[in-house]
Amino acid sequence: MDIEIVGRMLSTLPSDDEHPYRTGPWQPQTTEWVADDLEVVEGEIPRDLDGVYLRNTENPLHPSLKNYHPFDGDGMIHVVGFRDGTAFYRNRFIRTDGLLAEAEAGGPLWAGLAEAPGIALREDGWGARTRMKDASSTDVVVHRGQALTSFYQCGDLYRVDPFTAQTMGKESWKGRFPFDWGVSAHPKVDDRTGEMLFFNYSKEAPYMHYGVVDESNDLVHYVDVPLAGPRLPHDMAFTENYAILNDFPLFWDPEALKHDAHIARWHRDMPSRFAVIPRRGQSSDIRWFEAESTYVLHFVNAYEDGDEIVLDGFFQGDPEPADNGMGNRWQRAFRFLALDRMQSRLHRWRLNLVTGLVKEEQLSDSITEFGMMNGAYYGGEYRYAYAATGKPSWFLFDGLVKHDLRDGTEERFTFEDGVYGSETAMAPRVGSTGEDDGYLVTLTTDMNADASYCLVFDAARVGDGPVCKLRLPERISSGTHSTWAPGEELRRWQTAESAADAVGL
Repeated sequence: MDIEIVGRMLSTLPSDDEHPYRTGPWQPQTTEWVADDLEVVEGEIPRDLDGVYLRNTENPLHPSLKNYHPFDGDGMIHVVGFRDGTAFYRNRFIRTDGLLAEAEAGGPLWAGLAEAPGIALREDGWGARTRMKDASSTDVVVHRGQALTSFYQCGDLYRVDPFTAQTMGKESWKGRFPFDWGVSAHPKVDDRTGEMLFFNYSKEAPYMHYGVVDESNDLVHYVDVPLAGPRLPHDMAFTENYAILNDFPLFWDPEALKHDAHIARWHRDMPSRFAVIPRRGQSSDIRWFEAESTYVLHFVNAYEDGDEIVLDGFFQGDPEPADNGMGNRWQRAFRFLALDRMQSRLHRWRLNLVTGLVKEEQLSDSITEFGMMNGAYYGGEYRYAYAATGKPSWFLFDGLVKHDLRDGTEERFTFEDGVYGSETAMAPRVGSTGEDDGYLVTLTTDMNADASYCLVFDAARVGDGPVCKLRLPERISSGTHSTWAPGEELRRWQTAESAADAVGL
């Protein structure tokens, strides 16, 4: 393995830090690496695995002003690229405006999620809540060969080179980007049309917008989605002809908001609502569907089936877990991040476009979340979802589950104790002929070996374990969202003679 340190960032975190989401599996990095010809620890790199896996990570450089939340960390992109039986690794901080400002100040400037906005040291900021730092640390997608990172409470989209992980500036959509509202995490890219669908939300009426960016990177559609008040949507879905947005009854308490306090409450007597809008539809075209009260952090997919829209996501049985004294103070404080406390299970809603009625069913008894699938099937009928299992009472992924939605079976792989994974992307094999004809790629944080690895699984045989294990230069922080970009969709990949040429070496 050929390794080079290409950068280091100054951290002001205390040396005796005790916060569990800044230490242990969540210990942040300060070093940026270039590593080529990654060492194969086990197995062999498949020669028909071609493209890049990108993962975004909360990676704090500074302590909080008062109370740190795991979602406050600065964004860092990890790239593992595969070509011709070789693999390379890159990682870079996302050079957001907030990161650069705090680097100059030598400490935190904005309030985090668990803090009151009023304690911020600056009057400006980002986010639906306002006066937050846009860390761009939540999600990453690839549109038109360019990686885009995003922030869960709305902010800028940062353009990132999918080969080098270097920040290339902010997306502007030729001057039409909605900088006043920003864009939420989880924009959706439809590879069949080249479009990217997105939403944003705010404390200001109409409280939500929906938009479409076309294959030429033009913002061609942007409409209001009027809601009854401020909400906390996190994800969306789409089909061939529709976009599906949501209004869940977990949102900031209205009375607390009057005092600038942002306390999320589950209003369990209110229904969940889904907004169905034609992909280029107007506000007047929106149809609302009511369903059982819950909150959904992430959807897997949606598709049209006759008169119905089939929507799959992770239903939370308890979106606001009680502080029942279980575990230590940290487990209690962050109980709403633990999959077992939220009771998240794969669920299906059928929205009937003729009758306006909703039928719903639980698809699995297993506690899972962060579902991924073969991107070629997004928006259409599909069979397989690949999801994460969670360590009880903690926000850590301890295994993978392959859900077969046709026959209801599951296949799983559990990491060793002390090993935690990332959101696992599905990478179709070159020349793939079936939905699960490909590989699963994930990054692990191995506390036993004080190391991190990239694992590659055969998507058709998850339970057999990884077919390849690659060593990364250092142990990386546990993280969340990821994506896969096939080499055929990356412009420089097509003209480069090797992986090294593609990354500009």
